[in-house]
Amino acid sequence: MKNWWQQIQAQIQAIPEAKPEESILFRVLTQSLVSVGILATDLAAETQLALWAIPLSAIGACWSWHRRRKKNTGFKFLLAIAMTIVLFSFFGKMIGSGQSGDNRLLLAEFLIQIQVLHSFDMPRRKDLGYSMIIGLVLLSVASTLSQTMLFGAMLLVFLAIALPVLMLDYCSRLGVDVVKLERTSFKKINFRVLPAIFAIVLALGLVIFALMPRLPGYQLRIFPVSSPVSVQERFDNRVIMNPGIAQRGEPRVGIRSGNGQGQGQGKSSDRSDEFYAGFGDKINQNQHGKLKPRVIMRVRSQIEGFWRVMAFDRYTGQGWEVSRNEKTQTIKRVPWSYRFFLPTPVTLGRKREVVQTFTIISDLPNLIPALSTPRELYFPTDEIAIDPESGLRAPIELRDGITYSVVSDVPYRDRTLLRLNSLKARYPANSPHLQIPSGIAQQIAKETNRILATSEAPLDADYEKALYLGQYLKQRYRVRQDFDLLKPGEDLVEAFLRNQGGDRDHFSTTLTIMLRSIGIPARLVAGYAPGQFNPFTGLYVVRNTDAYAMTEISVPRLGWFTIDPIPGHELIPPSIEDYQPFSLLQRFWSWVAGWLPLPVTAWISEAIRILGNAISWFLALFTQGLKGVFTAFLLILGTGLSIWSIGQGWQKWRMYRRLQKLLPMERLYQQMLDRLEAQGFHKHSADTPLEYARRAKKTQNRERASAIEEISQAYVKWRYGREKPAIEALRQKLKVLKLQRK
Repeated sequence: MKNWWQQIQAQIQAIPEAKPEESILFRVLTQSLVSVGILATDLAAETQLALWAIPLSAIGACWSWHRRRKKNTGFKFLLAIAMTIVLFSFFGKMIGSGQSGDNRLLLAEFLIQIQVLHSFDMPRRKDLGYSMIIGLVLLSVASTLSQTMLFGAMLLVFLAIALPVLMLDYCSRLGVDVVKLERTSFKKINFRVLPAIFAIVLALGLVIFALMPRLPGYQLRIFPVSSPVSVQERFDNRVIMNPGIAQRGEPRVGIRSGNGQGQGQGKSSDRSDEFYAGFGDKINQNQHGKLKPRVIMRVRSQIEGFWRVMAFDRYTGQGWEVSRNEKTQTIKRVPWSYRFFLPTPVTLGRKREVVQTFTIISDLPNLIPALSTPRELYFPTDEIAIDPESGLRAPIELRDGITYSVVSDVPYRDRTLLRLNSLKARYPANSPHLQIPSGIAQQIAKETNRILATSEAPLDADYEKALYLGQYLKQRYRVRQDFDLLKPGEDLVEAFLRNQGGDRDHFSTTLTIMLRSIGIPARLVAGYAPGQFNPFTGLYVVRNTDAYAMTEISVPRLGWFTIDPIPGHELIPPSIEDYQPFSLLQRFWSWVAGWLPLPVTAWISEAIRILGNAISWFLALFTQGLKGVFTAFLLILGTGLSIWSIGQGWQKWRMYRRLQKLLPMERLYQQMLDRLEAQGFHKHSADTPLEYARRAKKTQNRERASAIEEISQAYVKWRYGREKPAIEALRQKLKVLKLQRK
């Protein structure tokens, strides 16, 4: 046993000592780089890991510096045990959290723990390189977690530190004694070029960022979801909890305030100026107030759309209500996954899968926003509910920090199919989406038919009638700020028509009732506009003031489609038809176009349109089977050869232009050098013309060497002896170099 232990000690002693890294500046900058990565992750994930990780990592770096020349075998053994414990802890947390769908924060925490332990043992340059990689990985994780512009500042700081770190790392790899350079002058390391490199890298990064296509959907089937939320109370799927709606007027059955009490049961703080009044099982559209703007959520989606919240089917004369609330279904998920499978209607139209991730910033009702026709929901509760109008409800109010993801099958809006399927369509007479108060039905139908009669083109399809009515309301009626429109016993739609306008939501209510009056199923849908797109974070920032209502109409065999009659809005809301893979570049161009003259803008826009169509056509070839792929590769090969030929021609033209500016003898000598260099006989910059000629005698045949010597001699005599050369004779010698090889 003793001999065995002695052998191990001897083997340890025989291990050659690694050369330690002596540069303090290199170590300090590397530690700063890692600290920025830790801090960026902390800020993006809103955690407090940096409070202990950064100082402890700095202590480890100091320890490593002082112990860099020692083997520290026992200490390394303890570090290995600690890293093994951290690894098993990481796997344990992953298994314990289940398939929650988002383990990025666990990964970041694991890397930070590993880096803190690793910082106690960094004697060599290679060990510092490991720390640099961990810092880069942490910054990458932070980029996927970040939702604010603060990450941009951290990225710039990381880049500013990374450039001198890479320079010092390169010097160390070359064996340059960086310590001596640090003691003499920083100028010898040439740090002066770093600002220029920083600007170039930043400019290239912004250009690549702008040109990078935003492809729809996610490549991985693991979607972000926040930590599980425990619900103590029994889930009543009929209840809509809107913290601000109780103070807006009459008590409403089935709506709870934010403190969990029912209407009329106790008092809560007045938050009516923060919450949109259109989210509840009953809404009164004759009572309004101005909302105090606040950010409520951030949305990551490759498709811009209307974040649908809920829909109403029964019109009350002053507002709307959900008439089939008791038919709301509760859906439970399996214990090992946060995925809910949602019932979706069977339709014949073409659809596109769109994934959205919502991060809640401030309190919202328990209604879950999503694009139309959600198929899967990844939500941090054990159960959710879906009402008869395809609205999603949670057992809790949506609070700050909740993150969930939705997979929607968004239908294409093919106008030809919509027209054909709504042509002479028949609908059930008892449909709840045809309900209209009997007292106004005849009058509204008469006014609707009068408006349709003003169309110059015949309107035989229900979808075309809906578009025409929506456009008519946009153009002939105006948004009014005076909301006290109704006389006692008067209907909201009648008041809207009498006053030639009203609030924004009154436009949608009027269009919905007009469509119902002529037998077209319609409902009022409430939700949020896409919000303001941040091109640097890739997120849509949605505010409470983005909430409004518009009309949804039913088209047989195709589903429900929205129409927005509000002035200032697009008649057809943004959807998958408006998807642009180069959306950021398009937004930048829209900003630039505002500063250019109209003819220039039109010409450039047409060029961009043609280029975009060409790119789309080329990418579509890869979806057309083997023939399409073969055609695409032929195009790539042909384009590459064309570009190479053009490049060669451009170089020859530039050479020709350069030679034309020289005097005859200078031109002839340069032609000889270029021709010989193309044939593999290069002139070194330190060679004089005569030395070059003498070297040619050793590598070229006699005739070629003689021609080179005569041209070189003539060039030297012309340049330094002012002798006039025999240009024509020398040109004949140059032809010898062109025709003959070695």
